[in-house]
Amino acid sequence: MIDYNDPKRVEYVQDVLKIIREKELKFVRLQFIDINGVVKSFAISTRHVEDALQSGQAFDGSSVTGFGQVEESDMIVIPDPSTFNIIPWRKEEISTCRMICDVYTPEMKRFEGDPRYILFKAVKKAEEMGYKYFCAPELEFFIMSPSEDLAKPKPIDLRGYFDLNPGGETEDLRREICDTAEQFGISVEVSHHEVAMGQNEIDFRYGEALETADRTVTMKTIVKTIAAQRGYIATFMPKPFFGVNGSGMHVHQSLWSLKGENVFYDENSKLNFLSDIALHFIAGQLKYGREMCAVLASWPNSYKRLLPGYEAPVYIAWGFKNRSPLIRVPNFSKKASAARIEIRCPDPAGNPYLQLAVLLQAGLEGVKNKLQPPEPTDLNVYKLSFEEREKLGIISLPETLGEALKEFENSSFMKQALGSTIFSNFLHVKRKEWDEYKSSISEWEIERYLTRL
Repeated sequence: MIDYNDPKRVEYVQDVLKIIREKELKFVRLQFIDINGVVKSFAISTRHVEDALQSGQAFDGSSVTGFGQVEESDMIVIPDPSTFNIIPWRKEEISTCRMICDVYTPEMKRFEGDPRYILFKAVKKAEEMGYKYFCAPELEFFIMSPSEDLAKPKPIDLRGYFDLNPGGETEDLRREICDTAEQFGISVEVSHHEVAMGQNEIDFRYGEALETADRTVTMKTIVKTIAAQRGYIATFMPKPFFGVNGSGMHVHQSLWSLKGENVFYDENSKLNFLSDIALHFIAGQLKYGREMCAVLASWPNSYKRLLPGYEAPVYIAWGFKNRSPLIRVPNFSKKASAARIEIRCPDPAGNPYLQLAVLLQAGLEGVKNKLQPPEPTDLNVYKLSFEEREKLGIISLPETLGEALKEFENSSFMKQALGSTIFSNFLHVKRKEWDEYKSSISEWEIERYLTRL
């Protein structure tokens, strides 16, 4: 339950009500996230916002993907005042604001099918073990020019990795996206053009897990909104084009003590200053890599990205230098606060609350059970033969969503990490999606087989 007397929450509520009065805002958008990671939103008059902050706002959840059936449709959202923001792209005379919400049952119990609650519980588990989970995603996305044929999207530009395009529309779009993110309190660290034509990346500052997930869904909304306002389409689809790099969401991660020390760093370690706790954390994520892959890469299209040769991981291994293994340890130059690991299979099409929750839980399992990872490899795993990978004990990630769902379904770890409600709902929704994908007829099949005897 919410602690309404928590001093921080009381301060946030007072600030929210003050801003609403001073800015004469008339509506507030209450937002929450469905099981697929899609932002849901409805507006209420600011006359009722104080009641919503205290008692919640009822809504019908029966048509929200993964939330419930018609007979159990009544739900309540309670806004988190710490997520309050005026929406900067609205004109001043029709300005409005938003808050991200937690979902409750009519009995005022946290809804077990709310992805934000799943991450909240994982964070609490980490705190009970004496840790805080810090993380940050690298958000990659494509910007498309409008096309009459949606099946044949066109990239906005013909540029490549780190290319400078003075006066180009892409440069202006990235700058506007970053400026807007700052208005939402998101501190952007890096933005640049990525490898593929029309592909971009924006990275924001490291933070605690729940805050990072909130910022991720906010950033995705900002990117799509700014692009749409300029007449373009921004997409987080992992692989919209054949033969080029897809869009990933590499997640940088570390555990910190409750006293504020990065426990992934050990100045006495002979393995690049990486602590035993960091090694256990890596081992946990490697162990459950196949089982959690359906959450980290949750679209059928996700597996078109996870192919050798496109800087995307295919094999369950780890190392320090190259980018072919599942987990990479970046060079943190002996700087304790920068010690971290980077997992490379998640993509931005998924639900960030569930993605971070399973990553954290897998790592914690490794820490709790003191699992040991295999030897790191800095070989290009793509170029190893099957026999060489087998000798090194390197196995592959699932090759399709269907294969990933089989691993997911048989995983007692994933059921424990997500809880039975999310576990069964996710499996149901993704099985249906996979069945629809399997039964569809692609343009490739038509071109290849239609005129064959």
